[in-house]
Amino acid sequence: MTERTGTGTPAERAAGGAQVAERADAGAQVAERADAGARVAERADAGAQVAERAAGGAWVAERARNGAALRDEVDDIVAGWRAERPDLDLAPLQVLSRVSRLARHLDRARRTAFAAHGLETWEFDVLAALRRQGAPYQLSPGALLHATLVSSGTMTNRIDRLAESGLVRRLPDPQDKRGVLVQLTEVGCAVADAALADLLDRERELLGGLDADDREQLSSLLRRLLSPFDAHDAQ
Repeated sequence: MTERTGTGTPAERAAGGAQVAERADAGAQVAERADAGARVAERADAGAQVAERAAGGAWVAERARNGAALRDEVDDIVAGWRAERPDLDLAPLQVLSRVSRLARHLDRARRTAFAAHGLETWEFDVLAALRRQGAPYQLSPGALLHATLVSSGTMTNRIDRLAESGLVRRLPDPQDKRGVLVQLTEVGCAVADAALADLLDRERELLGGLDADDREQLSSLLRRLLSPFDAHDAQ
């Protein structure tokens, strides 16, 4: 009997090579899957990092919204006084210095809005007082004095100037033969409406850092602070 060699027949060798190739292909598939798995894991890790950063950013934003991370010039002023006068209670500065600074920003916004319509601030105040009354948009000079908090002589001069500009007119007061009423003209009404819309846009920008709940809370606190002064002025 002839002894078979380790090399085998050509058919056996071909079959064995096919098996080796098949195993190599399977190994390549396993390696490819392992590499894909590594990429998925890498993406998952990157996603976790993004989520972590987003959570950290949300935390910072929340702290900023609550004022924990904010600092303004009033803080520096108070810190300076606290260092020099630690014996004083500086709490009023924390509130009223900010009110004062906001008033300056508001005054600039008002003047800019009114100037776009050819008005000065005092002119808008008079027109607005008349416009708020509803048709026929008229008040006595005395009522305008109360609404705008100026002297009688100042109000007379202001009515004269507004009348010359065609924004108001004087009418006889049917309840008082010696009295007059100040009435808004159609032009004055249109100018007041346009200036108010522009002013509200600018005021919304000033309040842009506050959400609706913040604005409502701030409004309530300022109302409580201001109401005693309004009551005194009404006496």
